[in-house]
Amino acid sequence: PALFAIFPNTHPATLFGINKGAAVWGTAVATAQYARRVDMPWAALLPAAAMAFAGAMAGAWTVTVVSPGFLRRALPFILGAVLLYTLMRKELGREHAPAFSGARQAAAASLLGATIGFYDGFFGPGTGSFFVFLFVRWLGFDFLHASASAKLLNTASNGAALLLFA
Repeated sequence: PALFAIFPNTHPATLFGINKGAAVWGTAVATAQYARRVDMPWAALLPAAAMAFAGAMAGAWTVTVVSPGFLRRALPFILGAVLLYTLMRKELGREHAPAFSGARQAAAASLLGATIGFYDGFFGPGTGSFFVFLFVRWLGFDFLHASASAKLLNTASNGAALLLFA
C-alpha cells in the first residue's frame, strides 16, 4: 500500500514486482528456519505450494490486464474482519488437531494454496495472515504449524508473482 501512495501513477504490476522482490527472500528464509524446528506435513504442503505457485502466476497475469483498485479499498475491512473473528475465538489455533489427513489434507491445502496464491499474485497484502488464518480455521493447525506452513506457500506464491512480473 505504501508503494501505491508514493507512486500513484505507476502501473500496479511494476509496484507488485518491486514488492515481491523483497518478499520472496524474507519468506524463503523464514520457511527454512521453520522447517528446521517444526514438523511440517510435507506430503500435503508440497502439492499445496505447487498450487500456490500456479494460482499466483494466474493472479499476477490477471493484474497485468485488470486494475486491483477495488481490493485496495476492501482490504482494510477484510483484514479487520479476520482480526475480529480471531479475537472472538480465543481458543482458535491453540491446539494442533488437523481436520484432514493424507490425500484429503493435501487436497484441502492445495485448494487453499491455489485460492490464496491467486490473491497473492493479484494483490498480495495480508497473504501470510490469510494463509495462517485458513490453516488454523479450516485445516485445524495450531498457530505454530499454520505459520510454518504459510511461509512455505507464501514463498511459492511470491516466487511465482516475481517471476511473472520480471
